[in-house]
Amino acid sequence: MSNDPEKFDSMLLAMAQQHEGGVKDLLGTIVSFLARKTDFFTGGKDGEWEKIVKDTFYKHAKKAQEEADKIKKEKEEADRRLKDIQQKKEQERLARDFEPATVKELTEEEAVELQEDIDKDAKNKNENGSGDVAATDAEMADAAEEDDPKEKGKLKPNSGNGCDLEHYRWTQTLEEVELRVPLRQVLRPRDLTVIINKRHLKVGIKGQPLIIDGELDADVKIEESTWVLQDGRNLLVNLEKVNKMNWWSRLVSTDPEISTRKINPEPSKLSDLDGETRGLVEKMMYDQRQKERGLPTSEEQKKQDVLKKFMEQHPEMDFSKCKFN
Repeated sequence: MSNDPEKFDSMLLAMAQQHEGGVKDLLGTIVSFLARKTDFFTGGKDGEWEKIVKDTFYKHAKKAQEEADKIKKEKEEADRRLKDIQQKKEQERLARDFEPATVKELTEEEAVELQEDIDKDAKNKNENGSGDVAATDAEMADAAEEDDPKEKGKLKPNSGNGCDLEHYRWTQTLEEVELRVPLRQVLRPRDLTVIINKRHLKVGIKGQPLIIDGELDADVKIEESTWVLQDGRNLLVNLEKVNKMNWWSRLVSTDPEISTRKINPEPSKLSDLDGETRGLVEKMMYDQRQKERGLPTSEEQKKQDVLKKFMEQHPEMDFSKCKFN
């Protein structure tokens, strides 16, 4: 008897594919063969074949359960690492992009200059009409994109700012690229080939042609990139970008390009952020709403409060000719 348990896998897989009833029918065929062509059931002592069957099945059932537990533990550990990496990157990005506002006391000259700037901005908005200008800019951008020969033939990004292809789907943020590969069969991690290099990616099932084998659109951080097999049927690969200022136009060089001009990043979920980071994002969203309504942002409101306090502290000064929003 061979010590290699996988020696007859290809033969048994071919047999299994011909049994529409699945494992039950396959076992029936094997047992029928033993009954018709061997003395397995009649050649030994009474009850011996039952003991052999029971011992063999329990032995391999134990191995299968241990392997399943190991895979589950590896998956949970990989999911945890992936979640920690994503949360850390999100916090770093938001902390880098949005800094807490600070209040600076103004001198008398600075206060007068500030109010003049506010009046000037308000006058320009009334004369030009900010809504018409914004609409004109958008129309000009669309027209320029249609006329640009570099944009012809490029695909529109999917909802995750990546691309949906025949054998896989990829999405991206400025920090990372996420690749999902449906495997269409139940596999184990050791059945897969996943090799992540700085500028090259290989993904596939062992013994079969690679699903992905190409040069990445940009460099990735190998030590912070990871992959995990989900439910035995879906491969998830997370690639950490080196350059966090650019959008990828494709996953690997053999893929069709997407139009990075049409990428529309979605905002982060506030519920996923820690208290400090969430406060920064909420401030940013508040300021955006205030601008859309023509109202002062939190920074502008603080400056106006400083002006008001300054006026109260200096009742001897004449502010009758000043205009305040």
